[in-house]
Amino acid sequence: MPHSIPRRTGGVPLALAAFLIWGLLPAYFKLVHDVPPLEFVGWRVLFSLPVCLVLLVALRQTGTLVASLRQPRVLAYLTASALLIGCNWTVYVLIIQQGHIFAGSLGYYINPLMNVVAGTLFLGERLSRAQWVAVGIATAGVAILAAGATATLGWSLMLACSFAAYGLVRKKAPVAALPGLTVETLVLALPGAAMIALFHGPSGVALGQSTGHDLLIAASGVMTAIPLMLFAMAAQRMDYSIIGFFQFIAPTMVFLQGLLLFHEPLQPVQLASFVLIWLALGVFSWDLWRRARA
Repeated sequence: MPHSIPRRTGGVPLALAAFLIWGLLPAYFKLVHDVPPLEFVGWRVLFSLPVCLVLLVALRQTGTLVASLRQPRVLAYLTASALLIGCNWTVYVLIIQQGHIFAGSLGYYINPLMNVVAGTLFLGERLSRAQWVAVGIATAGVAILAAGATATLGWSLMLACSFAAYGLVRKKAPVAALPGLTVETLVLALPGAAMIALFHGPSGVALGQSTGHDLLIAASGVMTAIPLMLFAMAAQRMDYSIIGFFQFIAPTMVFLQGLLLFHEPLQPVQLASFVLIWLALGVFSWDLWRRARA
């Protein structure tokens, strides 16, 4: 149907930007590795809130925020999505700071498959034959990688499931991206403050040690809020099963950082999985381009 093409492709630049930023997170986490992981999650929440509020004022969306806070149905959706993304942040920071970079990469390789399942089961979306072939190839690649990573597979599955569920809830929530993200950070603000108070290091909270270090921690607000806002905007403009395949960008960047920056050893089975997953992405992207051109 011709009218479906703009809806499917209108969010492509937004999705690309979001996943490119997410792909750089391990390198950023390496710069703040001395901050205890649970304390750092708390700072991510607290520093995301002012970023959201500044953007709300700049884009004149404060009225939408107030309206969202007055609607119980919207608040229920956003409370659920806030808890899901909070869980995702915590698991991801724990994985990266413990040095399991490939486990984080695997989690976000699995996530697009979860998105396809969610899109077809809950949103009535349909894939073409070529796209199902891509799903099959990607599943084989993930299965190969999972077979050699059973010790950390649970962490990877938690990452994949929490983010797939988050994206599904945000797509269903009747609220714009930025006001929705602001409500989510408001919901997480108190738990975030509690995590800072309870899980800081033995020498006290990480903030206040030096100006450069404080700026790095404060940057977590931008690194958190901006890609989430872009992702939410993209999810409202694209089929959920399709946006998931753009997420192969982020875990591939994470995979390469694990290899080149964190110096994790690359096993042959991991290389085979890497090749299969990118082959799947090529098939899926070719079919999407062909249908859009037609």
